[in-house]
Amino acid sequence: MSYLLLTPLSFLVGILVGLTGIGGASLITPMLIFLFQVPPAIAVSSDVVAATLMKVIGSVKHWQQKTLDCEVVKWLALGSVPGSLSGIGLLYLLRQIEGLNLDSILLRLIGTMMVLVTFSAITQSLLKLFLPQVNLPCPPKFDLTTNSGRLLTMGIGAVLGCLVGLTSVASGSMFALALITFFRLDSQKLVGTDISQASILLVFTSMGHLGLGTVDWGLVLPIWLGTVPGVLVGAKLCKLTPQPALRMIIYSILTMVSWKLINQA
Repeated sequence: MSYLLLTPLSFLVGILVGLTGIGGASLITPMLIFLFQVPPAIAVSSDVVAATLMKVIGSVKHWQQKTLDCEVVKWLALGSVPGSLSGIGLLYLLRQIEGLNLDSILLRLIGTMMVLVTFSAITQSLLKLFLPQVNLPCPPKFDLTTNSGRLLTMGIGAVLGCLVGLTSVASGSMFALALITFFRLDSQKLVGTDISQASILLVFTSMGHLGLGTVDWGLVLPIWLGTVPGVLVGAKLCKLTPQPALRMIIYSILTMVSWKLINQA
């Protein structure tokens, strides 16, 4: 298939990422592999580098719109960056164990966790909508004005960053779940915060992929031509989209991504 189609398809992905904060790697990497017959190693590395610019620009747009929480971004990044580096190191060590199908185990665990958390969040939202008198138990909300809240946020960031370092998948989806569960952000700020923390994490991840020599700039450039304007359009739509509708879009994508992870493991 001609790479001429890569830019318009990437534009649609960029809109989705700007609107919801998630879906980039879950869509572009499979698209490169299955539609354009790109070898997986090159597809993953090229997607990571391309996604870095897209999410940096998207985060700047959300910052201008005031649709992100800078404090949450800062404390999550302080945990996720070293966590991702430790995950990469742990991955190297685990790869030395013969007979261990690490990818399958991790993808199934992450996918199952995402299904359970997403289902729980959807159930709570529906119960609040149709049965507002029902008092549901809620997970703790992290207070970033306290040391304990900051440490817990850094801890969550470190754990999720480590998982990203191990698997290189579903970073936006996993962090979106954490933002929904522990920070109670409104839908617009959830999207902007997710994109911003992901952009910081991707800067460090992309450096590693550039060092591997598996980045194809012939793929990166047309992806940029599509995703960069797409993410700007999506970020604008995010500010205009009603919160209940936006939250259900996010939940739907999370469900699809989690099932994909389970089925491909």
